[in-house]
Amino acid sequence: MSEGAYQRLWESSHVILQELLDQEQPLLEPVPYRERQSFQYRLASLYLHYLGLLRRFDTIYDQMVQPQKRRLLRRLLDCVAGRVLELKDELVRADLCENPCLDRVLQDLKLTPADLEVPIPKYFLLEQSTAVRERGLILAKILSRLEPESSQKSFIGMHRTEAIILVQKAERARQGRLRATFMREIRRDEEQDRRIREDGWHKFSQCQAAVTIQKVWKGYLQRKRTQQDRRTEMEFIGMLPSPNQVEHLSIISQACLWEDVRRLRQVEKEEEFQAAMVKAHDSLAETEGPDMKEKMKEQIRQWFIECHDLTGRFPDYPDASSGGSYSIFADKTPEQVRMELEMQVQENKKKEQEKSNEKGKDEKKKNKKGKEEKAKKGEVDAVLQVLPSKCIPMISAGHEEYLNTWKNQCESIQPSQNYDSETLREEKRKEVELEIRIQVDELMRQELRNLRLVVDKEEERPLRAPKKTPGKKTGRKKEKDLTPNRSVESLYEELVISGLLRKSESVALKDYVGDFLYLGSALSLAKKLPMPSLFDIRQNVALYAVLRLGSPDIHAMAPLIRSILLVGPCGMGKKMLVKAVCTETGANLFDLSPGNLLGKYPGRNGAQMMVHIVFKVARLLQPSVIWIGNAEKNFYKKIPKEDREMDPKRIKKDLTKALRLLTPGDRVMLIGTTSQPQLAEIRGLCRVYERILFMPRPDYASRYVLWKRMIEARGVQPTQHLDISALAKVSDGYTPGHILQAIQSVLSERRFLQLSKRPLVACEFLGQLAKLDPVYREEEESLKDWYFKTPLGKKSVKHRMDQLEAEEAKLAKEKKKRK
Repeated sequence: MSEGAYQRLWESSHVILQELLDQEQPLLEPVPYRERQSFQYRLASLYLHYLGLLRRFDTIYDQMVQPQKRRLLRRLLDCVAGRVLELKDELVRADLCENPCLDRVLQDLKLTPADLEVPIPKYFLLEQSTAVRERGLILAKILSRLEPESSQKSFIGMHRTEAIILVQKAERARQGRLRATFMREIRRDEEQDRRIREDGWHKFSQCQAAVTIQKVWKGYLQRKRTQQDRRTEMEFIGMLPSPNQVEHLSIISQACLWEDVRRLRQVEKEEEFQAAMVKAHDSLAETEGPDMKEKMKEQIRQWFIECHDLTGRFPDYPDASSGGSYSIFADKTPEQVRMELEMQVQENKKKEQEKSNEKGKDEKKKNKKGKEEKAKKGEVDAVLQVLPSKCIPMISAGHEEYLNTWKNQCESIQPSQNYDSETLREEKRKEVELEIRIQVDELMRQELRNLRLVVDKEEERPLRAPKKTPGKKTGRKKEKDLTPNRSVESLYEELVISGLLRKSESVALKDYVGDFLYLGSALSLAKKLPMPSLFDIRQNVALYAVLRLGSPDIHAMAPLIRSILLVGPCGMGKKMLVKAVCTETGANLFDLSPGNLLGKYPGRNGAQMMVHIVFKVARLLQPSVIWIGNAEKNFYKKIPKEDREMDPKRIKKDLTKALRLLTPGDRVMLIGTTSQPQLAEIRGLCRVYERILFMPRPDYASRYVLWKRMIEARGVQPTQHLDISALAKVSDGYTPGHILQAIQSVLSERRFLQLSKRPLVACEFLGQLAKLDPVYREEEESLKDWYFKTPLGKKSVKHRMDQLEAEEAKLAKEKKKRK
């Protein structure tokens, strides 16, 4: 795509953004509970539109070259991502389910399941690629010191005579196999000649021979045509891969090369812009700085005189924390300042009168509070409403900046995508003004002291600290640092040596394959609870973990989520998702699994120190993922005999305390995985893990995609001989791990070499599947029963029961009317 194409895409994106901002205000109005479905539909529609806008902004930001536009795009990209996360949170609260069914909304908006895919901004990894590479080198260096002998291992020696005998055996066996094959072919030819001699030659006339040849040839041609027509039809409906796949891949590779070229241009233009920023700052400070300084001084002196004339005393100078003199003169004329001062004098008089009247009214208010609270509770229960957004004001500000600065700017002014010098000077002028204002404030504070001493003959009045409201804590209690004298590097090395910090395997989130749940709304209408598909699980992990950990700005704006629990049978890919989160965000991987803690940091103080060091390093080297495998062991109802030695519950209290200290901006996430949550105390588990994602067995659509993609990943292109649909049907109850095991067992190196002569067929996988134990329905039902005991599961069950009761009551009324 050209620069003009990206510019047009940016313009159309802002048209969509304006439409979405217009829809935001009506969404804040309370909606009666009976209109819950329409409220959910509006939320889902807005969520899908913001997802599409996020995808557009990510594409434009990744390829736009102009540095000033990129800064605005980055703010908009982060704010839109934050709004997507806010809307996801609202959808969960409205639908009482982690994976609301959006198939009906997709159909109404004429969208495909691909439009529901959560885009992961490319800058997550591009901007921290250097830091990730350096961290990987440090980790590899520490690990190499731990195992110095591993690289120096030598193979077991063999005597020369034994080696010669071994080679001779192999060569004689090869020659014997070739000779046997050759003799088999000779015998087959001799047998054919013998049969021909015994049966005799069948003689045809010239016409009979011609007709026979024509029959065979015409039949062959027709079969080929029929086969080609069928293949064309199957390719058209997407049931077979396109033969032009090689050409398609070459086009994609060329496009990727051009994208890399544009990224290199971005770096060049950014360097030019950074140099221009320094130059513009110095130029403005030298030329316009003195005039700004004198103007500010005159304005502040005028304020001193006017305040003294009105009140008979000089005012208190604003503190630097409150903005200094900027808080007084921000976008105000001298007349407005004078009016404000007069209003302040009148307000002080009014406040004194109101204080005396308020004392008598307090008792009446206390009596009314009980009734009002009850009424409010009833209104809240009967009303649905979206919470105020942190992101919408920033999105509106970015949109206004685009309209004022970039919308009407002609692209022919900067054909080479250089920075706009006028816009740059305006931005730098504000920065220079703030720097000069700080200097002026220091000078004018001293001048105010001198005026008080000379005119009023009084010393400086100390500033009063703001009164703290009783009963309310101003901040969270800070954690005591148990390692104040240790450097981050030494703590990092200690965690690597003890095995608590591991190197994560490189796994892309898109490799977690699964298809969309197409019948979610239909199942809901039939009063059946739709289970999440693998597609839904992938999207939830992208929303809850990847987007939040990838950017500090998104993490600060989005609703705070500190921990996730992945619940599902063995083989569902829970560890793979943890590795994918680390890969997509470049995060460190800490392992606090009970099995990994055996013999490390013994004792009560040791457990406290271990959790402290892990969370300290995780916060200092953000982003970080703290993984706990077999998370149920930390919250055992009763510890089994075989697990008593490892003492799995020893970090339970310290883990809970450390999690509470995580605040918005701390890109640290706890991810637990478990296949037996029934063994744990559900209250403690749900208190630590804020989001619980249930992972049931894959449905038919996901199994079909799994078989197809996993076979293609082994380098085998499925043919018509391989019935993938039958494999997907037969493998019901098997997890993705089982399917991968079966494919790896069948597609060995020897079988891969035989594919040209003997194509792959479905029956070859049945034997391997039969050797594996599937996930039985009883096990899955047990997990479902446990999930419905979680806080969100309880709300969902209660809502469904209320719906059924309401429908039964409605039917009963209709029957009475008929009678």
